[in-house]
Amino acid sequence: MDTEILKIFDEQGRQIGTAARDEAHKKGLWHETFQVYFIDVNPEGSTLYLQQRSHRKKDFPRLFDMTVAGHLMEHESVHDGVREIEEEVGIHVSIDELIYLGKMKNIINTNKIADKEFSHVFLYECKISLESFSLQKEEVDGMVKVDLHDFIQFYYGKCNQLTAEGFMIDQDGKKAMYTRVLSKDEFVPHSKEYTAAVAEAMSSHLSGKLD
Repeated sequence: MDTEILKIFDEQGRQIGTAARDEAHKKGLWHETFQVYFIDVNPEGSTLYLQQRSHRKKDFPRLFDMTVAGHLMEHESVHDGVREIEEEVGIHVSIDELIYLGKMKNIINTNKIADKEFSHVFLYECKISLESFSLQKEEVDGMVKVDLHDFIQFYYGKCNQLTAEGFMIDQDGKKAMYTRVLSKDEFVPHSKEYTAAVAEAMSSHLSGKLD
């Protein structure tokens, strides 16, 4: 696999060089990511889609996270990140269909990784079903949908669990459907500052739309 080279920034967001992805995560160097949250807003009940990261992933295998995410390479602009959507979940979306929520500092520190991201966060308002997703096995093990209002409260830190309906890809490559309650420790451990910023941006954009 070719080494992924990222643009590296100072804390104010000014580019200061480049580095390999592994080096950025080892040394805690600021870099850029592209993130999309798929939402379905409707009177019958608004939902949000979350991916379960592949068990093959080096970082945070099997944990749940936003619908689509990826690192931006040294030669890529923010708009180029839209490629991640079709690659990961098999749905073609143009950059013009996305709603930009902003660039947010996203820090994750564990004993295995020092991840400092400037995350470019988008919403995608859509009318699709769970059956529409075709997952890239190297990146994604499954997809679930949760109540959008409950998810915003979860990201604000006002609740610790979410009821999810979705599927995992089984050993035969088929979608195994399930419904279960997800706890906080089953999610990628984003900082409280990041999750609150995303929740606030979602709430502001969706003001008057939520059921």
